[in-house]
Amino acid sequence: MIEDKPAERRCIAILVDNEAGALARVIGLFSGRGYNIDSLTVAEVDPEKHTSRITIVTQATPMIVEQIKAQLNRLVPVQSVVDMTTEYESVERELALVKVCCTGEKRVESLRLSEVFRAHVVDTTHESFVFELTGAPSKLDAFVNLMRPLGLVDVSRTGVVAIARGSEIM
Repeated sequence: MIEDKPAERRCIAILVDNEAGALARVIGLFSGRGYNIDSLTVAEVDPEKHTSRITIVTQATPMIVEQIKAQLNRLVPVQSVVDMTTEYESVERELALVKVCCTGEKRVESLRLSEVFRAHVVDTTHESFVFELTGAPSKLDAFVNLMRPLGLVDVSRTGVVAIARGSEIM
């Protein structure tokens, strides 16, 4: 039996048949049981096998994660379920577009910070920048928080994607 511990951030990768309704069934499992989803990404990963990968970040106890995995494995379109947080050493990344409206010294400071975070300016006007930034979710959070006092007006994030390090395959 898995000891019940406090909720923690977990990244779950789900390989599914790429068919109509597959995502709805996975999401229905989460919403029907009251599990919150912090991040969700989905894309076809193997066109020949018609396979898609769903990556979900949630807050849950180890016991709840095991329940989620067991319930997901019983769904018809699901091929495999992996808790990337605990089962593999993994790399997680996310993309964000961050819009900052500012002038003068705040403009200079936002550009300086963008260099520190290796963010790219993908659009600019006399009053605004749109920065593109990739990295771990915590890096994106830090950048967004630093931009707030400088004139942050909009943020768009892709959601987390994760992959196992080394020769491990999901």
